[in-house]
Amino acid sequence: MIAPRFPATATISEVSDALKSEGCAIVERLVGTDVLDRARSELTPFLEATACGHDEFSGLRTRRTGGLLGRSQTCRELVMHPLVLESVRSLLAHATSIQLHLTQVIAIGPGEPAQMIHRDQWAFDFFPFPSGYEATCNTIWAMSDFTEANGATRIIPGSNKREDRLEFTTADTIPAEMPAGSVLLYTGSLYHGAGANRSNGVRYGINLTYALSWLRQEENQYLAVPAETARTFPEPLLRLMGYARGAYALGYVDDLRDPLDALFGRTDGATALGELDEATRRLRSG
Repeated sequence: MIAPRFPATATISEVSDALKSEGCAIVERLVGTDVLDRARSELTPFLEATACGHDEFSGLRTRRTGGLLGRSQTCRELVMHPLVLESVRSLLAHATSIQLHLTQVIAIGPGEPAQMIHRDQWAFDFFPFPSGYEATCNTIWAMSDFTEANGATRIIPGSNKREDRLEFTTADTIPAEMPAGSVLLYTGSLYHGAGANRSNGVRYGINLTYALSWLRQEENQYLAVPAETARTFPEPLLRLMGYARGAYALGYVDDLRDPLDALFGRTDGATALGELDEATRRLRSG
């Protein structure tokens, strides 16, 4: 097994094609290590205040720090990275729109065993999505080098096409090793799991995940980012966070107001559902 691997000059079509065929793609050194160092500096107080997980899946020696958009300017930039965002949109183009699903630093401490191999789409109450229908796309940015020894994410390329609820062991996987500044993208249907950290250091990765807009977010972005902070964000980021209609009749506020009008207290905006022509086209193309 080999994971598709690309340089920072990769195109959207190259990355999205790899996601569709193998369920994963690694883009090496997509940003400079200084970018991840800046994110680490912004998040250090929150990382230090985060407790380790409470069970084997979340990791008894692993800290998971969320709410990144409200805590880190750099993470806001990573969420909107053009190559990543457009590759995800290409993969999930079967839906009207996408939204941010979760933001989290995953810090795997020394001695943490390997995580159970799983599919992230199981988070939706184990709903049996049809084979080939992708609901999410995940990214893990390497804040530090990802090596097999320090717990690089374990993946099974091509497993996005396998049956649901299969059981695998670490021996069935390969490590997604990559230098700091790189990003691993993988679909919600890819079987994977965090690797065991057999090193003396902590493995830091930034997990930013996107999902179809009609699904519930894993991390509630409206509460994770206080409204007064959200009002300082640019509109495209707010739309991606979920301040947008997810389809023709999803996500409006009270009298059919646009979510951003409600956030900013605007009363002169247009009131309507989504695009009827687009909804009709999707219905007929069924």
